[in-house]
Amino acid sequence: MDTIIGQNIKLLREKLGLTQDDVANYLDLSRMQISRYEKGETPVPTPNLTKLASLFSVDEYDFYEENATKVNANLAFAFRADELSSDDLKTIASFKKIAMNYLRMKDAL
Repeated sequence: MDTIIGQNIKLLREKLGLTQDDVANYLDLSRMQISRYEKGETPVPTPNLTKLASLFSVDEYDFYEENATKVNANLAFAFRADELSSDDLKTIASFKKIAMNYLRMKDAL
């Protein structure tokens, strides 16, 4: 399962134009740790999956998806980042989380 999660993290990261360093800075980890996650060498702690889901604008469940086509479909709200600071990424992730929660509430009503 760690391999699937890692592959999806890498897929989403690359689709959004983020480097491993960008993600590492966002999570306050080393680039090497992100590499280990992407290779499936170490499991990703739930709090980090939650943060990544916010950053990538996907549900945490999407990291477990084995079908890459479905993962790609969830990038409708993707934000391509070229030169953003880790603070910028944190702000964007917070905003995305608010927007996703709003959409879920709207659908529930």
